[in-house]
Amino acid sequence: MTELKKARARIDRLDQQLQELIAERARVALDIRRIKAGAGGANDHYRPAREAEVLRRTIARNRELNGPLADEVMARLMREIMSACLALESPLAVSYLGPEGTYTQAAVYKHFGHQVSARVATAIDEIFRDVESGSATYGVVPIENSTEGVVSSTLDLLANTPLTICGEVWLPVHHHLLSKHKRRAGIRKVYAHAQSFAQCRKWLDHKLPHAERIAVASNGLAAQRVRQQGRGAAIAGQAAAELYGLGILASNIEDDPNNTTRFLVIGRQNPEPTGRDMTSLVMSAHKNRSGALFELLEPFSRAGVSLTKIESRPSRRAAWDYNFFVDLEGHQADAAVKPALDLVQSHAAYFRILGSYPRAVV
Repeated sequence: MTELKKARARIDRLDQQLQELIAERARVALDIRRIKAGAGGANDHYRPAREAEVLRRTIARNRELNGPLADEVMARLMREIMSACLALESPLAVSYLGPEGTYTQAAVYKHFGHQVSARVATAIDEIFRDVESGSATYGVVPIENSTEGVVSSTLDLLANTPLTICGEVWLPVHHHLLSKHKRRAGIRKVYAHAQSFAQCRKWLDHKLPHAERIAVASNGLAAQRVRQQGRGAAIAGQAAAELYGLGILASNIEDDPNNTTRFLVIGRQNPEPTGRDMTSLVMSAHKNRSGALFELLEPFSRAGVSLTKIESRPSRRAAWDYNFFVDLEGHQADAAVKPALDLVQSHAAYFRILGSYPRAVV
């Protein structure tokens, strides 16, 4: 008992030191707000490159110290401290696909922390409108899933917005079957986003083969509907179960245990290079002929620039005319990347850089 009391007393002293340091950090954040205001700076004090740098240093220190907490846990703790301090400088409004309890909301909190003002949007295009109109400072939109691929509606909106991509978020997605029912045997209808149905297809075929699958705009809406109706089941995350008071009849029902969704942060910033960046762009060839796409991609190969993704979507300018969306490693200002981009632009009928931004940290 004497050793336990000593250990607890040490924790109390450490807690006090931690609180004193956090308070000091918050006071420095207020100083930064005052300095920027005096210099006529913008009200938006969020800096994607700076925050990515802080989180990477946090993870590096955790490894150097051989800390018992996982890198992701340490990064999340630092993110919340940063979020609280940033709220003192300039509160951020971030638009996401609602209602509450969606994976997009979870991505908002993972990237920005819980001290932001999260604004619910009913559709992905509404998120873009919120940011374009100034109702929100940033938006978070799903772009692709490791199992089911790209979110086409997001790509189409990116091609026609004045906004830029400021960051990315990788969110492990674990689906749960939520319901007011006590057993799966009583379930006749299952509600979920279409992508979630696709990600849980094998489980549903095996465990609920006769249940009707009803697609809705989001998994949060699915959970909300099941709560209101008092019957059926929803596929959603644990946050939705807690928020809407639903029981979890089955956990981790996704077919791929490594199921991950990538989200993009959209806004008006152009983040500085960090050394670990991504660049996204959209382009089109002059006409559909042999070698046209090869001519657009060859400069990247010759410059040693790695392409991580390429997707085609109808351009809507003419029948069978396509936009090509490309993600590449590096920042548009990098010495190896910029000449390649300039050369590609000279060959393209349409070319626009959607943004260069820090790669997801954890």
